[in-house]
Amino acid sequence: MRAYRTFKTAMRALRRNMMRAALTTLGIVIGVAAVIAMMEIGNGSSLQIQKTIATMGANNLMVFPGNSFAGGISQGNGSILTLTAADADAVLAECPSVEAVAPVVRARTQMVYGNRNWVPNSITGTTPAFLEVRSWGDLAQGNPFTEQDVRNSSKVCLIGQTIVRQLFQDESPIGKEIRLQNVTFKVVGVLPPKGANMMGQDQDDIVMAPWTTIKYRVTATSATVQNQSAATAATTTTVLPSQVYPSKSVALYPAPSSVQQADTPQPVRFANVDQLVVEAKSAAQVQSAIEEITALLRDRHHLRAGEPEDFMIRDMTEMTKTVSSTTMLMTKLLLIVATISLVVGGVGIMNIMLVSVTERTREIGLRMAVGAQPSDILRQFLTEAVVLCLIGGAVGIGLGRACSVLVRMILQWPTAVSVGAIISAVVVSATVGVVFGYYPAWKASRLDPIDALRYE
Repeated sequence: MRAYRTFKTAMRALRRNMMRAALTTLGIVIGVAAVIAMMEIGNGSSLQIQKTIATMGANNLMVFPGNSFAGGISQGNGSILTLTAADADAVLAECPSVEAVAPVVRARTQMVYGNRNWVPNSITGTTPAFLEVRSWGDLAQGNPFTEQDVRNSSKVCLIGQTIVRQLFQDESPIGKEIRLQNVTFKVVGVLPPKGANMMGQDQDDIVMAPWTTIKYRVTATSATVQNQSAATAATTTTVLPSQVYPSKSVALYPAPSSVQQADTPQPVRFANVDQLVVEAKSAAQVQSAIEEITALLRDRHHLRAGEPEDFMIRDMTEMTKTVSSTTMLMTKLLLIVATISLVVGGVGIMNIMLVSVTERTREIGLRMAVGAQPSDILRQFLTEAVVLCLIGGAVGIGLGRACSVLVRMILQWPTAVSVGAIISAVVVSATVGVVFGYYPAWKASRLDPIDALRYE
């Protein structure tokens, strides 16, 4: 009952000066509205930045073959054949942190259409999942190739915008045929524009086809003993039919000695791929995805404990750091603006409350004379300050939400509702009322009743 009477007395005092109370809360209203609007606009911009960076591969992983040694000499990364398309299927099926996986086979050769030719920056043999992993989105024209095309080694392809400009110019490429290493491909789709990556490479200068087609038809290495990306677009040599199958008496290669066989072991021949491109479910799950993939591939490749991996996993640490630093910078900026706005509003509250104490000195003295305790006076003025701040915070939240909606509708800027900012605004408003209202309330509670009654 005592708290209720204190609250009722405080509200009665505020109603006596409605205009002054409204002007007092104006600073809090503006401050909270600015914080809410900026937080929502900032959150929307941050999400847009994260989506943009995600399309560049912020949550992507690259799995490469490892390094082989022959006679004590390192052959370089990618020289050992360890990755297969079956590894990609296993990673997708058995790693919970992985969203999508695509095997990749690369080649580099000239492509021809009519009387025009071009050497693409990237000829990528892969599966339809590559579009999801690299966040290509919907195709600009046509349709993607299918898993059935991969199984059948179909001669179909997707091309980027740069190739469309270089080879097809003003005509539609859909249904047209291009040649890669004298292999005819039908263009079934055009990739949407993606621009340059962080290293300045044109991501639109790409030909994408089923990996089985690139491996078995273009690079012609069905039982390869080398990395596809290391294989050049070699010139073909004309071989006479009589030379295709020499007589059994002719030895094709000199027989290696036992020492040579021990120093240079021959790798197992199988259909390898150049790399696996993996998409983690989120940037936060990249590390767990690395651990899961490492454990799985070690088991599939029969590596004993303590034996080094025959593969390498690379993540996009630089992009992840860019996302984190951008988000952190924006958060700090908004906190600084919020602090300045709310401090200004708090100073206004303190100023008006001091004026109110001065104007109501005789009222305070009268209340003390009839039995009010200093704690009652302190609670009354604190209640007034907190109520003013909470009302200002509520109005500021509504005004801030309205401003963010107008910005989204008129300027077409992305915005996102920030529940945390709304809750923080209420808490901060109450805190400002307590902090900046305490001194005037304390000053009022310390007045001497006799001196207060004498005050004119």
